[in-house]
Amino acid sequence: MSDKHFFNDPTGLVERALRSYVTRTPHLQLDEPHRVVSSKTHTPDKVAIISGGGSGHEPAWTGYVGDGMLSASVAGGIFASPSTKQVMAAINSVPSDAGTILCITNYTGDRLHFGLAREKVNASGRKIAQIAMSDDVSLPQSKVQNLGRRGLAGHVIILKLLGAASQLGWGFEECLQLGEETNANIASIGTSLDLCHVMGRAPDDRVAQDACVLGMGVHNEPGLRTISPVPPPSELINTMLGYVLDPYDPERNFVTFNPGDDVCLLVNNLGGLSTLEIEGLTQVILEELANGYGMKPSRIYVGPFETSLNGPGFSLSLCNLSAISKATRRPLDTIKDLLDAPTAAVAWPRSSYSTRAQPKAADVQREQESSGNGIVFIQDITNSPPAPSSLLPALKAACNAAIAAEPDITRFDMMMGDGDCGEAVKEACQALLTRFESAPFTQDPLPLYPALDAINETLEDIGGSLFAILSILSTAFVAGLNNTEDVTAAAVGKAAGSAIKSLLRYTGARVGDRTCMDVLIPLCEALESGAGLGTTVHVAEEAAASTANMKPKFGRATYVGEQQGGPGDMPSDPGAYAVAKWLAGFSEGWNA
Repeated sequence: MSDKHFFNDPTGLVERALRSYVTRTPHLQLDEPHRVVSSKTHTPDKVAIISGGGSGHEPAWTGYVGDGMLSASVAGGIFASPSTKQVMAAINSVPSDAGTILCITNYTGDRLHFGLAREKVNASGRKIAQIAMSDDVSLPQSKVQNLGRRGLAGHVIILKLLGAASQLGWGFEECLQLGEETNANIASIGTSLDLCHVMGRAPDDRVAQDACVLGMGVHNEPGLRTISPVPPPSELINTMLGYVLDPYDPERNFVTFNPGDDVCLLVNNLGGLSTLEIEGLTQVILEELANGYGMKPSRIYVGPFETSLNGPGFSLSLCNLSAISKATRRPLDTIKDLLDAPTAAVAWPRSSYSTRAQPKAADVQREQESSGNGIVFIQDITNSPPAPSSLLPALKAACNAAIAAEPDITRFDMMMGDGDCGEAVKEACQALLTRFESAPFTQDPLPLYPALDAINETLEDIGGSLFAILSILSTAFVAGLNNTEDVTAAAVGKAAGSAIKSLLRYTGARVGDRTCMDVLIPLCEALESGAGLGTTVHVAEEAAASTANMKPKFGRATYVGEQQGGPGDMPSDPGAYAVAKWLAGFSEGWNA
């Protein structure tokens, strides 16, 4: 094990770490004497979800505080439960008229201190409940029948589901049932190559160099058994999955997984593994699940969810979403939507599982009746004329216009650069046109977000600085729209404004430097100011034309251009010209 640390004395380290979380996360606030971190945006009409435990498991639990997950967290010392007084401070930091649910990992100190706090609150007449989260299957049922299973990282799934449900306004009893049924349907097991080391303590060399411990707990608790030599990953993971999924093991069949059940996989880094290795292990888990059990998780989360300081190990957790759906009498999609719901918690992974929200039929009908133009994906982007019923003609026209301009783009780039810009533009546009021939582009009307996703994915496939710039801009533009269903001209302008600000963080090029930024900056500024599509096209065309004879300040053109004669011989910047041509084609297709 590594026993080297920058902080050899842990005194004050927990407080420092909490201050760091709060300093860099504006929606959090810190009660430092009680080591409580709470959400500033919690409201009393929502069920308060509170968790916590010993420190050393970061990002648990401070990293999960925020709208959509925890209302507050409380931190004890390293591997030590917080006191009852601390827990009471956490409860009082986020008062709730709807009720409070304490989510704790199933360890004695946590059960006692959180339990006493629960009793005190209950005696005051306030509604409160406690869920002892327990998911470790490494210890047999005969040994844990009085205590219950130990808690491992699978419990963060409970925190995510409960936090999302609370945010949506679920009632106390509904949230409590969801949490309890989720707890009953998670199975986890961990493995570590060594013990973790607590700063300030003597090293412990119980685990041999050529061994790993199957079933080790997050506080260096003894595992199920030591395996030596360390087996290949596929063999090790197959053994671990056997303890989780074997329906014929009476000692460890805590959770039933039936064929066809929808499951969620969470792979937790105990803190000491590289990202490369944890991702490689995840892929092996997926392969073993598919080959040995015919199982393909619909949700996969990977990362340091509940660490054990610098522990060189990992745990895997499987959660039966179908069983939760059945037990709570909620549609499976509802359970998955809770997992996919956005959260302000900084440690929950920003996955791409959330489906783009599409307008409901009734909303579409009302919109058509009010606007008269039948548009469902965007409203009034041009101010005038009315929006067409599909984006597809405009996108196709844009791509065809850029392809037609390829000879000029190539000629301009050969004079000022390496001549590859035109071919790259043509390649990207042809790839988009090919995609437009398949679903979902055959829909009418074409939803906005699949179109933007296709553009982003295509841009990311093409090399060169122009496409890196366009990809950043497009990605930031989509983020600025924030999945808004009612995409108005104002929303487009706001998103364009935020997108160009994001892009400017990655390039020093500005207007006057003879790059594509000469077009992109005024284009986005025009949209942000409320200009219609026609005005924006005019701005882009003038900006592209202005780059002719402009002295280049970035890239290969700064020295290649000097060989092309005097200032009057320089054409427009090829990237700026290509953007203007694409946008002009889009406008023609829009108005057709």
